[in-house]
Amino acid sequence: MPERRRRRVLAIGEPDGVALAMRPPSVVRVPAPTPALFAACMTTSLVTGASGFVGSAVARRLAAAGHRVRVLARPTSDLRNLEGLDVEVVLGDLLDPPSLRRAVEGCDALFHAAADYRLWVPDAERMIATNVDGTRALMLAALDAGVGRVVYTSSVAALGYRPDGEPADERTTVSLDAMVGTYKRSKYLAEQAVLELVEARGLPAVIVNPSSPMGPRDVKPTPTGRIVIDAACGRMPAFVDTGLNVVHVEDVAEGHLLAFARGAVGERYVLGGENLTLREILVRVAELVGRSPPGLRIPHGAALAFAHASEAWARLRGREPMATVDGVRMARRKMFFSSAKAARELGYAPRPAQEALRDAVRWFGENGYLD
Repeated sequence: MPERRRRRVLAIGEPDGVALAMRPPSVVRVPAPTPALFAACMTTSLVTGASGFVGSAVARRLAAAGHRVRVLARPTSDLRNLEGLDVEVVLGDLLDPPSLRRAVEGCDALFHAAADYRLWVPDAERMIATNVDGTRALMLAALDAGVGRVVYTSSVAALGYRPDGEPADERTTVSLDAMVGTYKRSKYLAEQAVLELVEARGLPAVIVNPSSPMGPRDVKPTPTGRIVIDAACGRMPAFVDTGLNVVHVEDVAEGHLLAFARGAVGERYVLGGENLTLREILVRVAELVGRSPPGLRIPHGAALAFAHASEAWARLRGREPMATVDGVRMARRKMFFSSAKAARELGYAPRPAQEALRDAVRWFGENGYLD
């Protein structure tokens, strides 16, 4: 058997290095560097959120492309998703600015994929602090360290919806008032913080907006992963009339590298796949596991009442609710999106959604989530 690769760990208690000079803020819009230039010059990349679903896929893709990968992880992080990867693990936290400065020191690129992704939280202020304040602090640390390229993982949650029901994209107008729930508000505000630093300080950042990733290594699992698990286990007897844009997590990771190499600073790129109704998703998952799909469609009003009761019970028991009020409120619209801009400008080409669902079901099954 091949020798297992080791992870290098840098503790947060190690002394600070000498900060590099701050980049001059005179230039904001810069042409995208060529892939050849990055291959020659950009070798060390910091990935946040690499113990999670999207971040681990990004770290794996970077390592495969020859990057020297450094990852930021909390001391309590579950590092299963990094097994087999030759990465340097720097211990720190988005809420600890000194640890962020140590993490970015000496890095050529930053991929900020870390976020608190939940549709129900007992402490909304902590989610805002992590997703918004933590993002701003990390971007400021990157500026101070002279990081040459930043890819920020936002979300389609920060985008709007078209009133005619057609797929939305980067140009669809939206405001903070239209954001449903703490998670969507936090991602909108974090994205605005990045854009403000692009304009005011010349932050060399490109923004990507993944839709609903599915696939292997969703260890937590994410809210979208829980849909697959519940459907595969027969725990979703009914559904509401909504829809999602389903994308394979490995295509999202590839989109990050394409944005890194070809994206324009200050621009956003939707990284999506295929628009499917929730009914279509449930039918496909049922077929993959040999179950009958749910046939009962319930009105949003009934689903909302159940979600309120579920959250109240969850607070009493200290557990996650079976359904969330924010999730049902978002489900009033079909969350369909277009990745045409990423395809046109980056060469982004996602695989069919069926492969994402298949790989998610297979991984969950192999790792005991469907028992």
